[in-house]
Amino acid sequence: MDIDRFKHQHVDILQRIDALRKLARSGILSNSHAIAQQVKDLGKVVTLHLAIEDRILYPAVQKAEDPAIAAMGAAYQEEMKGIANRYIRFTNQWSNPEKLAAEPDEFRDAANTVLKEVYQRMQRENREFYPTIERM
Repeated sequence: MDIDRFKHQHVDILQRIDALRKLARSGILSNSHAIAQQVKDLGKVVTLHLAIEDRILYPAVQKAEDPAIAAMGAAYQEEMKGIANRYIRFTNQWSNPEKLAAEPDEFRDAANTVLKEVYQRMQRENREFYPTIERM
């Protein structure tokens, strides 16, 4: 199975997360509008990636002849539901520059938690899930 599209999307998402972190480090108050826009833009990319995974990748993997690979696909999809819900809440909550400026510490805590979770999940996909799929 060709998963280059998913790999490229991971690179894009990771670069956007890095850009968002750099903006936050240089000052949430002074960059609240740029951060809010970055949160919105990142949200669109992540949402598209998740939708494509849900409609194309996970169903294909769950049809694998190897039951272990099929089970892995189901487990990854199920785990992603919680991560996706937390990420969507983060995007909805922190895409407002006034809220960012009013609650910079809360934003920083939320970003550290949610973006770390997304980052770790993508790294695990890159290290474990995608190589398994490529061997199918």
